[in-house]
Parts: sequence; structure tokens; C-alpha cells
Amino acid sequence: GDTSHPQNEEMRAELHRLSMQMEKAGYSPETEVVLQEMKHGKKEHMLCCHSEKLAIAFGLISTSPGTPLFITKNLRVCPDCHVATKIISKIVRRKIIVRDTNRFHHFEHGVCSCGDYW
Repeated sequence: GDTSHPQNEEMRAELHRLSMQMEKAGYSPETEVVLQEMKHGKKEHMLCCHSEKLAIAFGLISTSPGTPLFITKNLRVCPDCHVATKIISKIVRRKIIVRDTNRFHHFEHGVCSCGDYW
């Protein structure tokens, strides 16, 4: 992916920190959503760099603790990012609102307002 953002290193470090905490919380990447044929580890790497995860990492390093994060996507949220965002909202104790092409997803305390139906 694109690494030209001036805070790329900090964002990737935040994603790595989050992924460690997410793993402890029971998160396992949903690699079946990656339709290209490649090794399992490569699929996990592709999932970790989805735009909403990068946006969440940027929001976390750029705002004060407790500040809600607002993210807009021009595509639907993939199933892996949906699960990941639920877990992240619980870990960081923040409300994360993601607007995709179909609806607003309000993630808080590990739950999404869509009831996992999107």
C-alpha cells in the first residue's frame, strides 16, 4: 500500500500495537475475504492495511483519548474490518463511527449498531 503519508510509521506502529491487543482479545483475521490466491500470512498482511484500519490508527494517534472517531468510506466495510473495529472500540474505549456506502456503523464497547447485519 501507499506509504507516503508523513505519519505512516506512527500509524503502522499503532496498528501493530492494536493487533497485539486484538489478538489477546480473541481476534483472528477473516482471511477468507481475501479472494486472491496467496499464502495465509500474506492475506493477513493485506487485511491489516485496509483503509479504515489505517484511518482508525491515524485518528488514535492524532486525537485525545476518549474523542470519538468519524470515518467515511466510499466502499462497504469488509467483514474483517467490521469485526476488527468492534474489538478496537472495546480496547481503546472510544466510539468509532464509520459511514460506508450503505449505512452508518456506530461501534462502541465492542458492539456495532447494525447488529452485525449489513
